[in-house]
Amino acid sequence: MLFAPTFYILIQMIWRQVISVGDTVVDATCGNGHDTAILAKLALGENNEGVVHGFDLQSSAIEKTSSLLDKELSTNQRKRVYLHHTCHSKLGQVIKEKNFVSVVAFNLGYLPGGEKGITTASNTTVEALMCATSLVKHGGIITLVSYIGHPGGRDEYEAVRDFATRLASDKWICSHWELLNRPLCPRLLVLLKK
Repeated sequence: MLFAPTFYILIQMIWRQVISVGDTVVDATCGNGHDTAILAKLALGENNEGVVHGFDLQSSAIEKTSSLLDKELSTNQRKRVYLHHTCHSKLGQVIKEKNFVSVVAFNLGYLPGGEKGITTASNTTVEALMCATSLVKHGGIITLVSYIGHPGGRDEYEAVRDFATRLASDKWICSHWELLNRPLCPRLLVLLKK
């Protein structure tokens, strides 16, 4: 990953500051499962107290994530991770409890190593973000990595940035990072619920 030295390390640092063992966390776009595994290790701990929900529309992503989790987590930890083969826009239909989740993570675009024509889309991502804002508890965050170099990627990024811009400033702190000398690198948005 080109952005690994900066964004990926930064995202993990942010997650570590927000997630406590026993928390509920969500990977809204499982992909190959790397974020799901990290979120699980942070939320479940050694006593397997937390819960992790992972979502992906592609069956191959769910299979890859499941396989990685089987390798990375203990048997008891693995039982606390629920993978949902459905669109991230269905977050609110799966997770009903409001103001309960510590982190909702989005990694937008296409499945790395998968078919590049299958991508997340502005309309479903904004719908997922609307759900995520009601699920996240006070002090919780939504992180979004938005790739702009593929067809539709810039439009999706602009849609999520516009969504974040409209969130009430008395309830949310929204930030945006980009690498200034790499114009096609992904953008990172972090939305903190006060």
